[in-house]
Amino acid sequence: MRVRLSGMMFLEYFIWGAWYVTFGTWLSQSLHFDASQVAIAAGATAVGAMIAPFFVGLIADRYFATQRLLAVLHGAGALVLYAASRQTGFGTLYPIILVYCLCYMPTMALTNAVAFRQMQDPKVEFGFIRVSGTFGWIVASLLIGKLALEATARPIQLAALASAIMAVYCLTLPNTPPLLQAQTGTRRSVFQSIFPREVVQLVSSRSMAVFAIASLLICIPLQFYYTFTNLFLNQSKVVDAAGKMSGGQISELLCMLLIPWFFRRLGVKYMLIAGMIAWVLRYILFAYGTASGHVVDGRMWMLWGGILLHGICYDFFFVTGQIYIDREAPLAIRAAAQGFITFLTYGVGMFVGSWLSSGVGGYFSRTAADGSVAYQWRSIWLFSAAASAIVLVLFALTFREDPHSEERIAEQRSLRQTA
Repeated sequence: MRVRLSGMMFLEYFIWGAWYVTFGTWLSQSLHFDASQVAIAAGATAVGAMIAPFFVGLIADRYFATQRLLAVLHGAGALVLYAASRQTGFGTLYPIILVYCLCYMPTMALTNAVAFRQMQDPKVEFGFIRVSGTFGWIVASLLIGKLALEATARPIQLAALASAIMAVYCLTLPNTPPLLQAQTGTRRSVFQSIFPREVVQLVSSRSMAVFAIASLLICIPLQFYYTFTNLFLNQSKVVDAAGKMSGGQISELLCMLLIPWFFRRLGVKYMLIAGMIAWVLRYILFAYGTASGHVVDGRMWMLWGGILLHGICYDFFFVTGQIYIDREAPLAIRAAAQGFITFLTYGVGMFVGSWLSSGVGGYFSRTAADGSVAYQWRSIWLFSAAASAIVLVLFALTFREDPHSEERIAEQRSLRQTA
């Protein structure tokens, strides 16, 4: 079972890593999109994430087996993604990439739901399965970097092929039928199915409300990393930028394996705080590692530091958050709760971040006569660092873990064994 779930995670994140890392570079250097167009196009994933609760809460939890829904979404995504790779103008590319993101982004919560349903103790087991997704991202980045495909449409076509393979693979996954209707036996409105009242009640507690708000806010500066990092490294004359960025996923892989150890010693709050501190440091290192469009002599270590901090940034916040949600949510609405957090983070947070990065990137850039765009990278990264620091301080001052969490853990474990 662990091997089957690991294969699912590998393909899931190979797809995303294959096209998204170098997307901004292709748009800027090959298609000559301006900073606003690059940021808005990269933010299409956020729109897809905001639609994710519909698929997760209304369909997966109530009507269709999750593995079948995954197969349909990835199959459709393969066709749409290939169509996107054939476009050259913003007016035609953006609607197509938006449709693709509507197919892909719900699958992140759905793959988590499939994995969690097969586990007895997610706090211990999930990291070892989810790490295969990180490995998939690494393989995609290294492959694209070594083949020097960053400024071409080939990465998107590779992702389309992987998505088709994933569609077939999903049909081999364990049967994961809907739980909510069977357990409640009641009909709900569309809104209640997308955001069940149990989820609303869950986030009404102080600890969960603070976590949800902080998750949303921290994803605003996160979008700057996803939109601009590969383009920033390429414009800073870093060789094999995509390959070097895979170092972030390598550190993510190592950190994920250590999550059970850190979880026992730090707890939820301080793991989340450590993740946000790493975000602030990463952007500061990016800001001072380059000058005048080149890496400053002797400062490549700063760019490497910013890249390698990605493991702590991602795992200590997002993976810890997924485990925290799984621990706090009742079994019947666990997929909906994961979908709700996806809505807040990869949806609302990164949607706001895409528009903010569009404005900030446009303000700190200029377009040359040949259509190329030059950025004031230090100002962009210092803005991102300041935004991350504000969220960090607010979270540290307001978050308190629920003292009854351990009782719920024992109760949920008993329910898993019964199920």
